[in-house]
Amino acid sequence: MPLSPFDQTLAALDALHAEDPRRIEVNGESVPQELWHAGRMSAWLERLHEQPDELIKLAVRGQHLQRWQVPRTDYPEGRVGYLTWRRDQGQRAGETTARLMQAAGYTAEQAERVARMIRKQNLGRDPGAQAVEDCACLVFLENYFGDFSKQIDHDHLIRIVQMTWKKMSPRAHELALELPMTAEARGLVEEALAG
Repeated sequence: MPLSPFDQTLAALDALHAEDPRRIEVNGESVPQELWHAGRMSAWLERLHEQPDELIKLAVRGQHLQRWQVPRTDYPEGRVGYLTWRRDQGQRAGETTARLMQAAGYTAEQAERVARMIRKQNLGRDPGAQAVEDCACLVFLENYFGDFSKQIDHDHLIRIVQMTWKKMSPRAHELALELPMTAEARGLVEEALAG
């Protein structure tokens, strides 16, 4: 029996994720970092939404697509450089995901809808874009925040947490506050939210 358009697209996305040369150790096994990241995104989506539709599932799965190909270091330091890099990454990931979707049988309209979610257009108004943002924030807080907090000066870090929090939905806030954190990381989050 042939695969559905959803299953074909998911398999194609994961095949690209698996090309990431960066590896991480997960439960004693070396896995491509981006494939692992995509799995964490999907896992958070299942906790955020009882029944996310397949387009939202694809947007969440494709959000970090082939990020290693355009490193952050290719852009200028500072906020403008970071925002430009992030915008360009969203554009690339959206275009690639849309192309894979159409090859699997989705309509151009469905593919463009997913590309808009990946680009986080209409954040706060589009449930798909919000889901992508929420999952990205939760993956960051769960897996990267502890190490990240050691590299950034205190006041800048507080502002980053505050900006991240503003972009998240109330349900994502609930889940974030349930995350296991070091006492130091929890103290930073509490300070940011009190400010």
